[in-house]
Amino acid sequence: MDADVDELIERLERSAERLRADDLPAADAARMIEECAELAVQASTELERRARGEQLAALSGQQPLTGPRQDSLL
Repeated sequence: MDADVDELIERLERSAERLRADDLPAADAARMIEECAELAVQASTELERRARGEQLAALSGQQPLTGPRQDSLL
């Protein structure tokens, strides 16, 4: 999964706003609810992947390969 968690959260927030609209047909609302569930799974999967990488790095004493090091000068 390459999607950024922040982007997924923004998409979920936009969908929630649309779901609160009174003029949304039931069929469209059902589709949006399914999309929200899929987005939530993607965000959860990404967060779990990051957490596992950090845990493995802490156990091995090495930085995870998921992004730039926090203490990097680059």
